[in-house]
Amino acid sequence: MPNLSLYVPKIEDYWYEQELLSDPLTMSYNAGYDVSYAGYHFDTGCIDFPLNRWEEAYDKRVRFNKYFAYLRDDEANIYVGTVNFQYNPNDDIYECGIVIEAKYRNQGFAKIGLELMFEEARKEGIKELYDNFEVDRGHTLELFKSVGFEVYKLTTWKKNNKYVQGVIVRKVL
Repeated sequence: MPNLSLYVPKIEDYWYEQELLSDPLTMSYNAGYDVSYAGYHFDTGCIDFPLNRWEEAYDKRVRFNKYFAYLRDDEANIYVGTVNFQYNPNDDIYECGIVIEAKYRNQGFAKIGLELMFEEARKEGIKELYDNFEVDRGHTLELFKSVGFEVYKLTTWKKNNKYVQGVIVRKVL
C-alpha cells in the first residue's frame, strides 16, 4: 500500500502542475469537451500553464479558498497527482477532483488520495463533496463508489461534438 501525503504547493512548486497538465496521457480524460478557457487543447485535453500564469492561479486559490494539493509518494519522494475541492456558488455545492499521473495509475494512489482529501474537507466543515464524469468511465465510477460516493444524478455533456451521458456523484462526509 502506497504511503501518501498531501502537499499544498508554493508557487515555485507549480512546475509539477505544469508538467501534469501538459501530459497527453494524463489529460486524455479531459479531451474533446466544448469549453472555451484559455490554453485548453480540444484534441489532447492538455491545458497550457506557463510560468506567467502561476501567480494568478495561486492568488485565485487563496482568494476563493480553493483547496489544492499534490499527492506525494513519501517512500519514492515523488509527486503522483493532485486533489482539489472548492465551493461552486452557482450550484451551492463543494466540488472535488483528483488527477493521477498516467504512469502512476492503477497502483492504489487514487483511493488513498481521495481519503486524504476527505480528511481535509472535514477539517473545513464541508458536509458533502460532488464530482462528475462520463458514465462510460466505469473504472472511475467504481473507484468513487469504493470510497463512499453514490450516484446523485445522471446528466449529459457535449464531448467530441456530440452529447455523452454523464454522472454526478456525491459523498456525505
